[in-house]
Amino acid sequence: MNYEKKREYYVTSVITYSHLYITINKAVAYRLIKDDLALDGNPALNLATFVTTYMEDEAEKLMAENLSKNFIDYEEYPQSAELCNRCVNMIARLFNAPMDNPCFESLGCSTVGSSEAIILATLAMKRKWQLSRKAKGLSTENPNIVMGANCQVAWHKAVRYLEIEGREVECTADLLYMDPQKAVDLVDENTIGVCAILGSTYTGHYEDVKAINTLLEEKCEENGWDVGIHVDAASGGFVAPFVVPELEWDFRLSRVVSINVSGHKYGLTYAGVGWAIWRSPEYLPKDLIFNINYLGSDQASFTVNFSKGAAHVIAQYYVLIRLGRRGFQKIMSNLTDTADHLAERLKATGHFEILSEGGGRGLPLVAFRLSTPHHYDEFDIARRLRQRGWIVPAYTMAHELEHMKLLRVVVREDFSRSRCELLARDVVSVLKTLDLLDEKSIEAHR
Repeated sequence: MNYEKKREYYVTSVITYSHLYITINKAVAYRLIKDDLALDGNPALNLATFVTTYMEDEAEKLMAENLSKNFIDYEEYPQSAELCNRCVNMIARLFNAPMDNPCFESLGCSTVGSSEAIILATLAMKRKWQLSRKAKGLSTENPNIVMGANCQVAWHKAVRYLEIEGREVECTADLLYMDPQKAVDLVDENTIGVCAILGSTYTGHYEDVKAINTLLEEKCEENGWDVGIHVDAASGGFVAPFVVPELEWDFRLSRVVSINVSGHKYGLTYAGVGWAIWRSPEYLPKDLIFNINYLGSDQASFTVNFSKGAAHVIAQYYVLIRLGRRGFQKIMSNLTDTADHLAERLKATGHFEILSEGGGRGLPLVAFRLSTPHHYDEFDIARRLRQRGWIVPAYTMAHELEHMKLLRVVVREDFSRSRCELLARDVVSVLKTLDLLDEKSIEAHR
């Protein structure tokens, strides 16, 4: 081995396993990391993720210019805090928050994503329930929350971390999301809230929040309870208002007390920003809000973490004022049309059953599975597509339906109609290849 090869091997091995022992040239460090990252998948072909993979150059420039700003330093960066407040105001209005009484106007905060927003909203529901029970001299033991088995893992984290019983409504082959009646049947005096999902991670379905609201109103009136609804609109919050504005799922419903939404999903901002919005101050107990002054001014804090970059909040503000309602409506309608087109192309192969809703009645995605038994399954299709560069996830359904395998394509802003045609072509090609192979050959490649 010559000197240069030895040196390259030495530097690489030391950095990989003992990186703190040496200092290297910045260009070398950059190149080593760039070479490592070349092994990652192509974000544009990652059809598994809901997270935004494209932003305009101007948005990226704003983010780069503000990477060094710590959002929590309101005294140092007051305008960044102001942009956040504007975002909260816009999103609250988008979700039809009450604006008729200045004493009960909605409030909210930015988060690093919907997982943090969900934990904050769940904590607020739990504390409000505890305070109400204490005021009546009742026990605050054994709080529970009702949710569908199709909920995202963030909900399992929330109930475990906050010591709350999670009461799950099982999905069925006929209904792949939460049944409103079954959900309300699980509600009792210890229920802190009901979680409804606007855009299931599994299939993209919008749960019937209006039906849950109606049934919950009746049950609360009968029993003298006050149980609210939290809507997990992580994915659907920036889609439904523009594609199906007539759909009632938000603060237009009396029992909806809080909503979370991911700015980095269909809010069209890079990963790292989410939002939690409350109907009014009464649903966010004051004892959960911390007041500090050691950053140079008096300020309130209600977050799981403390420091975070301001760049993503600034980028979200850029997207909101850049697009406006008309821009969002155009983009989301286009994504919906593309998803519907892909669903038709997949159905036309004769191999697939489409499980997701079309026509804007769900998220712009296509969830599908093999319509009849074959000597290969959905995971085999996903593996073959990966060989062509496409990252299309194969997975099993929620609890009690783990036997059901399916595939999902998330349609994002950078998934054009031409790219959709390329994917459909490659799916057909993969099916032809698998049909020609025998079971033994397919098993050997698993």
